[in-house]
Amino acid sequence: MVKDFNDNDIQEIVNLLGQYFDGLYEGDTNKFENVFHESAHLYSSDGTKIDDWERSFYFEMIKNRPSPLSQNLPRHDKIVSVNKSGPSTAMAVVNCAIPPKYFTDYLTILKTLDGWRIISKTFHTDIHD
Repeated sequence: MVKDFNDNDIQEIVNLLGQYFDGLYEGDTNKFENVFHESAHLYSSDGTKIDDWERSFYFEMIKNRPSPLSQNLPRHDKIVSVNKSGPSTAMAVVNCAIPPKYFTDYLTILKTLDGWRIISKTFHTDIHD
């Protein structure tokens, strides 16, 4: 059965991902206020331990590290895929980097009264010399 999804939703999600990339690159947590839902959590694992960060912890990390922009690093933003499973749920896979760290992010996105927001981020980090 094919569902009739609003085509504008995909464009809104792509715009959200653009704000996400800009916030990461610029180290601008004000941009993240409109990207991450207030209940968002971020997850990663080294295969042994799982890290679970609240949004506020992640924002502090971003604030306290030099931004890629301030280091004149090239951007490596890429949307790998966007999958919309229903009128208010989506998943995006994106790549970004703060060389020598390269990230693959799995972003669960929900449509709220305020628009599309990231509710969870699970990420993997590769380090390249």
